[in-house]
Amino acid sequence: MEPYKAAIPIQEALRRGEGKVTLRGWIHRKRVLKEKIFILLRDSTGVIQLVLPRDKFKDLEDLNLESALVVTGALVKEPRAPGGVEMHVESVDWVYRGEPYPINEDAVAADSEYLLDVRHLWIRSRKMQAVLKIRHTVFGAIHEYFRKNGFYEVHPPMFITAAVEGGATLFKVQYFDKIVYLTQSSQFYLEALIYGLEKVYTIAPSFRAEPSRTRRHLTEFWHAEMEIAWAGMEDAVLVGEGVISHVVEKVLDERQEELRLLGRRIEPLEKAKPPFYRVSYDEAVDILQKKGFKIGWGDDIGADEERALSQDFDKPIVLYGFPEKVKAFYHRNNPRRPEVTLSFDVLLPEGYGEVIGGGERIYQAEELIEKIKRFGLNPQDYWWYIDLRRYGSVPHSGFGLGVDRLTMWIVGADHIRDVVPFPRDVRRTAP
Repeated sequence: MEPYKAAIPIQEALRRGEGKVTLRGWIHRKRVLKEKIFILLRDSTGVIQLVLPRDKFKDLEDLNLESALVVTGALVKEPRAPGGVEMHVESVDWVYRGEPYPINEDAVAADSEYLLDVRHLWIRSRKMQAVLKIRHTVFGAIHEYFRKNGFYEVHPPMFITAAVEGGATLFKVQYFDKIVYLTQSSQFYLEALIYGLEKVYTIAPSFRAEPSRTRRHLTEFWHAEMEIAWAGMEDAVLVGEGVISHVVEKVLDERQEELRLLGRRIEPLEKAKPPFYRVSYDEAVDILQKKGFKIGWGDDIGADEERALSQDFDKPIVLYGFPEKVKAFYHRNNPRRPEVTLSFDVLLPEGYGEVIGGGERIYQAEELIEKIKRFGLNPQDYWWYIDLRRYGSVPHSGFGLGVDRLTMWIVGADHIRDVVPFPRDVRRTAP
């Protein structure tokens, strides 16, 4: 049997605290003293200090960081060691000598672009390891929430022929003898699926050809989208509150160690419980004007305005009632106030801004055709979407949630790139 097959996870070794075990992992830190070599070994579950007699393991002194090891030895409780346990190594059963590791503490502190250049290596860091574990929990919690609440997971296509959010932000793809596009959103397909399944969701990548360089934008991002039949705007709001609060609760329950490693204050997360604050578009414009923003009724609320708004609240905000012209054509107008739509955004606190965009959809064919034309679009481009309204349509609503943005807020990251393993933006397509 290969020696690494006998190894136990480091987390399990720390739990045991005594006995003879075999461990495997990578060298995270190394110190060579007069009589001993101290190695901090890491695997996917944690880190543990190895103590090796220098005279017995002299050939390991020149091992570079990230070299791989399989070691056997005795576990000893040591309060000064990480996790309170260390291993006194008796044998080195397997070793892979890595070349000098190109990432050092100076590089980490000085150059984020360099860390993006070597992202294939930087994802080994304990910081990225913590972020990716939290991201794993976020995705799992979203699935859990929807499935426990009667939603069916569905899988719409990635190749599309009609824009959901606007033609200027579509990525063109040569599809045999025609041009198609990468999806911006699965919304239209989810709307089709509600007529059979009533409550549906998907978690999938979306693509936006936006030349944006803000800290919140990527050209490829993960989208959790849902649609529900027999529902209005407030029904979608309640689902949005529910999924965000469930995700945060799950992370707080399962990832305290990772949050501590990242230095994340958990007080803002602990407050993310329904009901979220409700702020109308009209109220938001008034607040922003008092803060000195030059914004009038009918103007869009951009990233700077969202940041200013969200800094005034200690938990997420439901911002609702946007004017027709600042939201996409498919949002239903409010019958009691036709100049505004039955749409909403959810803004995260601490200046993180929009994480959900959603609302009630137009469900009558003639109303949808009229609005498509009012937006200067061609109804023929949306023939099958209009078709949904011709055969037993019902009131329905839904939203899209930016999973990367939600993760960004939960971990307290400065940039959305910091929570994605291999981010794609206007400047970067590798590694």
